[in-house]
Formats: sequence, C-alpha cells, structure tokens
Amino acid sequence: MLTDEYRYKIFKLVEDNPEISQRELARQLGISLGKTNYCLKALIEKGLLKAGNFRNSKNKLAYVYKMTPKGIEEKANVTVRFLKQKVSEYESLKTEIEFLRQEAQESTKKSQENERRTAE
Repeated sequence: MLTDEYRYKIFKLVEDNPEISQRELARQLGISLGKTNYCLKALIEKGLLKAGNFRNSKNKLAYVYKMTPKGIEEKANVTVRFLKQKVSEYESLKTEIEFLRQEAQESTKKSQENERRTAE
C-alpha cells in the first residue's frame, strides 16, 4: 500500500523535478527501484500522475512526470494528512521527552541522596 508519506514525497519530488529518473527517485526516497516503479504505476493508474516520453541529452528514452489536476488536489489532501500525522508524532515525542527529562532528574536526585547517605 502506498502511504501518505511516500505519496507526499513522490508528489514533491516530481513537482520539483518532472524529469527525475526512477533510479534517482528511488535513491531520494530510500526505497528500491522496484518499489518506486510500483508506486509510480499506482499513482498513474489512479490518474494522479501522467508519464510522458522524452529524449534526454544521452538520447535515451526517459519519462517526464506531471501531476494531473486530480493529482494536484490529492497532493493538497495528502499534505494536510501528512502534516497532521507529523504534528501528532511531534507532540508524542515532546511528551515522551518531558517524561524522560523528569525521570532523569528524579534519578539524579535519588543518586545524590544515596551518595550523601553513604558518605555519612
């Protein structure tokens, strides 16, 4: 299944560089070339991306990726969902960090008290 994170990243990379190769896309996404191909095909089949042929400077057949109007709308929706997810993760991390900070302070206090007791 294509997650919102990968959708967002693919849309962003394609929007920034429509002539990006699948190999470069895979590298930037940190996933295999096969998974990248699968993701692009899924987005194309859903009508969110179009792939057109062009010849690059090495005269090899390559693709230009373009978001469709439906894809532009989906990118906006995915961006909102992805942002909400990241804000939620941030809030959870913030809470966990504060808990760990308090726990560390309590441990330090207990350790210092034990050292004083043993010194007496």
